[in-house]
Amino acid sequence: MSGSGSSGGGGGDRPVKPATRIVHGGRRSEWTGPVVNPPVWRASTHLYATDAERQAAGGNNADGQFFYGRRGAPTQWALAEALTGLEPGAYGTVLYPSGVAAIAGCMLAILKPGDRLLMSDNAYDPTRSMATGLLTRLGVETTFFDPHDADAYAALFAAGPVRAVWLESPGSLTFEVCDIPMLAAIAREHGAVSMIDNTWASPLGFAGLSHGCDIVMMSLSKHVGGHSDLMMGSASAGKRWYTALRRTSQELGQVVSPDDAALAARGLRTMAVRLEAQTRSALKVAQWLSAQPQVAEVFCPLLPADPGHALWSRDFTGGCGLFSFALASDDPAASARLSDALALFGNGYSWGGFESLALPITPHTYRTVMPDPCAGRPALRLSIGLEDADDLIADLGQALARV
Repeated sequence: MSGSGSSGGGGGDRPVKPATRIVHGGRRSEWTGPVVNPPVWRASTHLYATDAERQAAGGNNADGQFFYGRRGAPTQWALAEALTGLEPGAYGTVLYPSGVAAIAGCMLAILKPGDRLLMSDNAYDPTRSMATGLLTRLGVETTFFDPHDADAYAALFAAGPVRAVWLESPGSLTFEVCDIPMLAAIAREHGAVSMIDNTWASPLGFAGLSHGCDIVMMSLSKHVGGHSDLMMGSASAGKRWYTALRRTSQELGQVVSPDDAALAARGLRTMAVRLEAQTRSALKVAQWLSAQPQVAEVFCPLLPADPGHALWSRDFTGGCGLFSFALASDDPAASARLSDALALFGNGYSWGGFESLALPITPHTYRTVMPDPCAGRPALRLSIGLEDADDLIADLGQALARV
C-alpha cells in the first residue's frame, strides 16, 4: 500500500516518461539502502524501542510505517509506490494476493447491500461470476450492459440509482474497445463510481484515471510479473477512493508476500520493453492470421481493420500480445485440434508471460446481452510471448494445415 506516490521526476523538476518512471519508481534510499533493489523484508513482527512508540505506530495507521507484517514493509511499499507513480492522478495503490482478490477488493470497498452495479457484458469471466455469485449473496444487484450501446447504457441510470460501473477495454476474450471517457462521464453525472480492469493495456498503454475512471485495477500476475511465477493484483485511485480501498483491504486482512512483491518489482522494471516486443510480434502474427483461409476473423484492436481500432488509436498509447481469432469451421472441436497441434504455444490459463499460449475459447458462454462475434465458430485466444514472431507464425501455419 502506498499513498502520495513519487513524482518520477528527473533532471531537476523535468517530468520523465513512463519507461523511465518504471525503472526508478519506488527506489527510496531509506528502503533500498546502498543496493539497487529493496531487500526482501520477511517479517510478521516489528519490534519497538518503547511501548509508547508501538502505540504511536498503531494509532496513525500511516503508509510506509512499520506496525505489523500485515501492513507491509519496504518490499511491498516500494512496489506499490512504483505502481502509483505510473498511474497519472493516483494517490496510492493497494496490493492484493491475486487479480481476482483485487477485483473483490474494489467491489467490497464501494458496494453495500441494496446497491446496483452495472457491468460491461464482455468483462473477465471471474468478474462476472463474482457479480452473479458473491455480490448477489451480499444483496448487490448487477445488470450487464453492451458498452457500445450508449443509449441503452444511459437508460439504465434512469431506472434507479446506480452505485458503480465496472468497465473493461478491450473486453475479455474478443477484445472490443469501448469509449471509456464517455461511459465514465455518464457514470459520474449520475454519482456512480467507475472502476476499470486495465490488465490488458497496463498504465503504459492506457491511463485509466486520466480517462475518467475512479479506480484502476490490474492483475499483476500478467504483464507486471511477466514470468508466469507469481499471483498478485492491484488497485490504484485518487485519495478518496484509495482511502476506501486501503481500509477495506485492511479489514479483510489482505496482504501479499514480500517474496512475490520482490518478483513483481523485478518484473516491473522490464515491462515496457517486454510489452513493446510482444505488441510488435502480436501485430505481425495477427496480420498473418487475417490472410489465412482457415481463419474467419481476427479480434485484435491493433489491426487497422478492427472495429475498435479508431478508439484504440485515440485513447491508447500501447498494446500487448493478447488477441483472439475465430476459425472458418463449423466443427466445435477444431479449436482444440489446432491447440494440440501447436509446438511453441502452451495450453494454459493466464497470459502476459514470456512464453506464448493458445487457449480454445467459447465467448458465447460468457455473454448476457452482447452478440457472440464468433457466431458460434470455434475460436482461440493467443498470448504472444517473447519468441521470434516468424517462428510462431510457422508453428501456427503447420497447425492450421491440420484443421
